Amino acid sequence: MSDPVTEHRAAAPLQIRCAIVTVSDTRTEKTDRGGPLVAELLIAAGHFVADQTILPDEPEQLRQYIAALAANSQIDVVLLTGGTGIGPRDLTFETLQPLLTKPLPGYGELFRLLSYQEIGPAAMLSRAIGGLVDRTVVLSMPGSPKAVRLAMEKLILPDLGHLVQQARG
Repeated sequence: MSDPVTEHRAAAPLQIRCAIVTVSDTRTEKTDRGGPLVAELLIAAGHFVADQTILPDEPEQLRQYIAALAANSQIDVVLLTGGTGIGPRDLTFETLQPLLTKPLPGYGELFRLLSYQEIGPAAMLSRAIGGLVDRTVVLSMPGSPKAVRLAMEKLILPDLGHLVQQARG
């Protein structure tokens, strides 16, 4: 008997066009470690980085940038690092939530579960969020390299093609 998930994954695109956004008031190209790690892992997995930028924790600027990326037919996935904590300037969750046309609550739930296994109760401080903005997959993660590696290796990369295939319809 065939497995539907295996069949879907087999038909999924192999190279995904991604945009990476580091959300931070303090990171620069020299000090950002999360965004470059996302790029490194994507490229190693055979995907394409079509856009990479650092934006401040400014909701309107982030909202406009995400909307523009989602409207760009050359972008399949937007991956965000940073701004997912509970600090006063951590506004990624509040900015993304109203943009999501189809939330994927399981993404944040699984990230926190996996994070809990590594760091314990502090995992509850992460407000990683994901979903679709129209047909573009948008996933956020904390900016620390350890959290980026966890999200990318355990959740995002294993199912990236399948996510995009399902988002396209």
